[in-house]
Amino acid sequence: MATFQTLPGFREFYPEDFARRNHIFRLWRQTAGAFGFAEYDAPVLEPLELYKAKSGDEIEAQLFSFTDKGGRDVALRPEMTPTVCRLVGAKANALKRPIKWFSIAEFYRYERMQKGRGRCFNQFNADIFGEPGPEAEIELVALLVQCLCAFGLTEQDFYVRLSDRNLWFYYLEALGLDEPRIRGVLGAVDKYEKYGDDAFTGYTEQFGAIDGAIKAKILAFLQIKSLAALERELAAFSGEKLSARLADWKKLLRGLDAMGLTRFVEVDLGVVRGLAYYTGFVFEAFDRKGELRALAGGGRYDDLVQKLGGPALPAVGFAIGDMTFALLLEERGLMPKFVQAPDVYCVIGGEAERLAAFGDIHALRAAGFRVEYPMKELAFGKQFKAAAESGAKLALIYGADELAKGVVKFRDLTERSERDLPRDQVVATVRDFLAGA
Repeated sequence: MATFQTLPGFREFYPEDFARRNHIFRLWRQTAGAFGFAEYDAPVLEPLELYKAKSGDEIEAQLFSFTDKGGRDVALRPEMTPTVCRLVGAKANALKRPIKWFSIAEFYRYERMQKGRGRCFNQFNADIFGEPGPEAEIELVALLVQCLCAFGLTEQDFYVRLSDRNLWFYYLEALGLDEPRIRGVLGAVDKYEKYGDDAFTGYTEQFGAIDGAIKAKILAFLQIKSLAALERELAAFSGEKLSARLADWKKLLRGLDAMGLTRFVEVDLGVVRGLAYYTGFVFEAFDRKGELRALAGGGRYDDLVQKLGGPALPAVGFAIGDMTFALLLEERGLMPKFVQAPDVYCVIGGEAERLAAFGDIHALRAAGFRVEYPMKELAFGKQFKAAAESGAKLALIYGADELAKGVVKFRDLTERSERDLPRDQVVATVRDFLAGA
């Protein structure tokens, strides 16, 4: 007989694993709600052309794409950004701005599996539309930090690297590079941390060897780690673009400082994020120990809503993946163990007592309490053992004597004390007991 296994890169969640995942989702939702973000959802299947319009034809190799029974070229969503741009663009004129939305959803990418990356994963996505200034980045970086701190992580565990594609563009422009060469340099900068000088191979193949003096300035710019160092470097340049961009940096960092978040944030111009649709500030959250992939990443993408058919609308957002984040929580000992214990365990005598207990069991469940009982008749000793092993805080005992007197025996499994309780007081007494516990 054939045996079936989960497809490579996909995951199943047994109850304890599912409880851990729900714990992460619950705190993300609470945090987003505290920041005034509204939750949305969208189809898991989208037109393939939506992703090609955003990322180019080459994206198809990374997708689960196919032709459906209606002859349409479709794909399982690999990310949420194109979809949320489509949704916001369709109703932009009717939405109150700034538009602050978040989602927690599942995504699919057909790519090589590695630690912290599968072919099926979940992400928390948060975006702000309609706010062109650094105020949106202040809000989103604050949200990102709190989405991690909500689990007990501190500045000892993670940090946010902050950079700026626009600043790079204006700086390279001031060095005399044209747009194609600027994009070539940004591609090299994106890979420099991983590949070192080899990151410039693609640039030299396309444009020839880069001027030595310009390359030295690029590598020096890469090393900038503070606003003061950035100001010193830009002092040698004139021009409105660089001056205005420096003013935006000051506003962003002042806002984060006022929120008490500068201990989490580092200026790091080595981050440019490889996705060409980013148009301004970009940021990534990393494990301080450097053992894991990026925990989160995002940035400004002011042109994308219009590119996908909507109106011109400034936008900035980020995403946190659940796989790498869960690994970090495990490594730091911050993932709680989940025991799905009942509130009440009912110990039941014979068939008559079982029928009497059913009324109370249903009433307690309807009141929101988790109640368990043995589905088959068992000796009292085995039932008491099961009650203790279940983790329940109290037991209700339905025996022949109790039934004859119209009571139920109420046993505190922690204090090991018990008393008789009139049947009509069961729900109220359980509620009071558990509220006190």
